[in-house]
Amino acid sequence: MSGRGSVAHGGSLARTHEGAPGLPRGRSRLPADTVLAAQRDRLIRAMIAAVAAVGYPDVTVADIVRRARVSRTAFYAHFGDKEDCFLAATAYGAELLFGTTLGAVAALPSHEDDELMLRVGLRAFLRFLATEPAFARLFYVDLPGAGGRAQARLQASYGRWGEINQAWHQRARLRHPEWPVLPRDAFLALAGATGELVRERVRSGRTDELPLLEDILSALHLAVLAGRPWPSATARVSAQRVPVGR
Repeated sequence: MSGRGSVAHGGSLARTHEGAPGLPRGRSRLPADTVLAAQRDRLIRAMIAAVAAVGYPDVTVADIVRRARVSRTAFYAHFGDKEDCFLAATAYGAELLFGTTLGAVAALPSHEDDELMLRVGLRAFLRFLATEPAFARLFYVDLPGAGGRAQARLQASYGRWGEINQAWHQRARLRHPEWPVLPRDAFLALAGATGELVRERVRSGRTDELPLLEDILSALHLAVLAGRPWPSATARVSAQRVPVGR
């Protein structure tokens, strides 16, 4: 099952202005920069919604401007072509994803347990994607096959997650010197493995199940980063019983 039809309610990033009034034309009381910002926001959201609906290869500029309720002239004032708009949409959503994940960890006290920080970050990451299924599909299903620039964007994202894991690991080793010293590729591998697990569920239309990956991803990260033995079945069941909001 592709899950392509399962994102009708695609999250806040896929809310378009289809059927709503367009932006004021000609002379307007709105400042020009406000109009431009509104146009760009509409186009990015329209791109996310369109990709979720039909897949990136079948999206057209006409489809995007219809959903955004702006003109083709406005589209080309912001983007050179469909690919530019697509990459802008991936960048916009990715920044929100990074910000949500890092913000959840930053909200914890600085003396908090390192493993809890890891789990809280993973939880925020998975919840964001579960509540934004259209963006999750755009980023993890359509982006990998959308050409060389898109591939570079995906690899840069994995590299950034790897750097975040590496920074967390270096900090944690100050309190856990027994944890292994790891090469950079180990952090990159964890980012890639996480992305593949996410992609499999999004591709099959099970984006709402992403939060259920929290335990397996926590165990995977600790097995690599802390040299932790894989938890027994009993330990996994106990972890699953911990309230999600905790």
